Amino acid sequence: MEGNQTLQGLTSEQVEQNRERFGSNVLTPPEKEPVWKLFLDKFADPIIRILLIALLLSVGVSVYRYTAGDGIQVLFEPLGIFFAILLSTGVGFVFELSANRKFEVLNRINDDEPVKVKRDGCIIAVPRRDVVVGDVVFLEAGDEVPGDAELHVAVSLLVNESDLTGEPVAHKTTVEADFDHEATYPSNMVMKGTKVVEGHCVAVVTNVGDSTEWGRVYKGAQIDNKVKTPLNNQLDKLANIITVASYVIAGLIVVFRVIDFFIFGDGEPFAWIPFVQYLLNTFMIAVTVIVVAVPEGLPMSVTLSLALSMKRMLSANNLVRKMHACETMGATTVICTDKTGTLTQNRMHVAEHQLFDRDYLHENIAINSTAFLDSQGKPIGNPTEAALLLWSREEEADYLSLRSACRIIEQVPFSTHYKYMATIAECGGQRVLLVKGAPEVVLGKCSLPDADLASVRSRLVGFQNKAMRTLALAYKVVGEEPCLQGTGIVADGLTLSGVFGIADPIRHDVAPSIAQCSEAGISIKIVTGDTFGTAREIGRQLGLWTPADDGRQAHLTGVEFAQFSDEEVLERVDDLKILSRARPMDKERLVGLLQRRNEVVAVTGDGTNDAPALKKAQVGLSMGDGTSVAKEASDITILDNSFASIARAVMWGRSLYINIQRFILFQMTINVAACLIVLIGSIMGTESPLTVTQMLWVNLIMDTFAALALASLPPERKVMNDKPRSSGSHIVTRQMAYRIFGVGLFFVAVLFGLLQYFKHFEITSLTGFSFTDFGKAFFMSDHVNSGLSAYELSLFFTFFVFMQFWNIFNAKAFCTGKSAFANLFSKSVASGFGLALAIIFFGQIAIVTFGGPMFNVVPLPLADWLIIVSSTSVILWVGELVRMTKK
Repeated sequence: MEGNQTLQGLTSEQVEQNRERFGSNVLTPPEKEPVWKLFLDKFADPIIRILLIALLLSVGVSVYRYTAGDGIQVLFEPLGIFFAILLSTGVGFVFELSANRKFEVLNRINDDEPVKVKRDGCIIAVPRRDVVVGDVVFLEAGDEVPGDAELHVAVSLLVNESDLTGEPVAHKTTVEADFDHEATYPSNMVMKGTKVVEGHCVAVVTNVGDSTEWGRVYKGAQIDNKVKTPLNNQLDKLANIITVASYVIAGLIVVFRVIDFFIFGDGEPFAWIPFVQYLLNTFMIAVTVIVVAVPEGLPMSVTLSLALSMKRMLSANNLVRKMHACETMGATTVICTDKTGTLTQNRMHVAEHQLFDRDYLHENIAINSTAFLDSQGKPIGNPTEAALLLWSREEEADYLSLRSACRIIEQVPFSTHYKYMATIAECGGQRVLLVKGAPEVVLGKCSLPDADLASVRSRLVGFQNKAMRTLALAYKVVGEEPCLQGTGIVADGLTLSGVFGIADPIRHDVAPSIAQCSEAGISIKIVTGDTFGTAREIGRQLGLWTPADDGRQAHLTGVEFAQFSDEEVLERVDDLKILSRARPMDKERLVGLLQRRNEVVAVTGDGTNDAPALKKAQVGLSMGDGTSVAKEASDITILDNSFASIARAVMWGRSLYINIQRFILFQMTINVAACLIVLIGSIMGTESPLTVTQMLWVNLIMDTFAALALASLPPERKVMNDKPRSSGSHIVTRQMAYRIFGVGLFFVAVLFGLLQYFKHFEITSLTGFSFTDFGKAFFMSDHVNSGLSAYELSLFFTFFVFMQFWNIFNAKAFCTGKSAFANLFSKSVASGFGLALAIIFFGQIAIVTFGGPMFNVVPLPLADWLIIVSSTSVILWVGELVRMTKK
């Protein structure tokens, strides 16, 4: 870059050399994954993988049985598993693909905007993409900085760095004495992607494209997050348990049947051919158990739960892009939030003021300002000046009319060196000197009694203690004498109009929402580019920062954070509440360190500076009016910018997790019963009393309808009273395990007793059912009947279905401490849970009544229906009794 630091600009030859050496001013776009790969990613779910294995085994068994002459119906089982896999992966894929398409337009950056540069001795306009290192660029209010650049000339320069630091105003200067040494970026540097709010400058570009600070932040936002969600980890553990359990049961079947062959054989001499046939049949039964043990409805339930929550959370102003983010929010232990725009309104306003003289007050606000308000009252220009305009409008003063009514004679623009703005204007026939600036400067020019001066200074200290920006306004009616000497004003004689405390107010709903998250055991950490004093005051107003924190290691600056090693930060990260003057990658590093401590981290942000952390966290939460890069890096967009929506997302996530547990409780109970029935049947040498078509209906109940019923249960606010679950916990709790095996064994006992009763006694009607005979049959081993009649098979099938039907009610009441009938007839419950129950109830009646040979059933009389429904309902009433005793 020899010669590039002068203001002569580059030659055409130097432009090409620097572009070749330092690169072009275009950000490298992220690689888009092909659609087929996105679909294949859905098969990474551990339960889906088990299902694929089960599908292969089921296909093998079905092909063997088909070749043995069992008929085409044996292919229904693998077909059912195949559709379960397809639906489970397809629903998630379609929902996420749809959400991703909504975000595709969010990362388009306009690289063709013209930028004024000096080349070959002439000032010309070139597209932003053509700017190179060494270019001399000329920027004024409204321009976007094309690359990181060092200032050579800066006149009243204010830059909006909110997209990088979260802060809307940064004073920039070339005067070293005026440097803000606490600023996030050097005061003599302007960064790519920031915008000039006021003033103008000449700067030399030092970095372009990917090497700029904006480029590094953008690249950080593309880093693929490989951190598994808590639900992924817990489903991994469940998959391992299911795999081990199914193989153990399958192994026991093989052992028991081989023992049965040799010890309780038919007395014939041993022959290899019968033994091999018997052994092959044994292995087929063992494989059947493995297939039965896999809860093929679980992925469907998880996907359906996530999809329903995804849809309903949208109505609660949470646009979910990644399905698993719905549930992961419920496991969140730490929320790292930015300040501006998330906790605050990102709109400066006059918070407090003290007036002394109203003469020419509104003229001063209108004329000593370069800001505007649009038709909706949205500030344009300097946010601090716009805050005064908003206050003046509230006072029913029209700043535009005042500007047009007053004629400006002479003006000194605001300077960080002199810390004031002064104007001589003719207003209403009077020549008036109007001054606005830092109180410590303006007060020194005013004629005030000592008592009043002490009062004003005390009031200003109060403003500053609340992290407000302070301004003083003063005036003086003058004659024709010169009052502005170069850049100075008259030494004294000004009349103080008033002092103002200007702040970015917190959002009205933030404090109660943060309190709710804190009560739910979630730690809140503020990460901001602003000063510690401002962040601490915001934390104090929100109840996050208490007097006790002043004496603790609860605060770090970005500089300190960068100097500390990972181990040093980890030692104090629990106490850390505020990270001030943070740079974009500081937040991303903090998230990574928290994850090393097994924290589940959610990050909120609205600026490009937040994108790397949003991507790194298990859940990234962008604001609805945030930058496109922030939205693309996030998992959830909070459409109303409300922290209350974040609290609702936590409530949804926790309730969703409980809904998934309810389904696991329901289905695993049935799976335990089915596995044990097959195991007992194999030991006793009996065949399953349920046909393939009947099992398809049972699987439909266990998978789709039960998933719909339990996944659609609405969230409950009581879940916010609990602490976040441990990331290492099992999704099947000890309480769930007791219920799964307890109720499962009860089902096995009842179903085994029914089989024995039907086999030993001729049944023509349930009205003649004998409990004495049922008890005797339970222990009988000799067979009276050669098989079950169609009527007995219909009874067994219906008993089995209605036991599941009533058990869904118990699953609904799990973890509520309430009756299963609580809120049953509310619209939110009836539309999902109630509809699914109605389909199961009337669907079973229709199948038994009209199914005929296809389902191997015969119609049942009304009396039998009443007996079956009432007797199986004992499952619900026992559950209600248990819940009553635990209250």
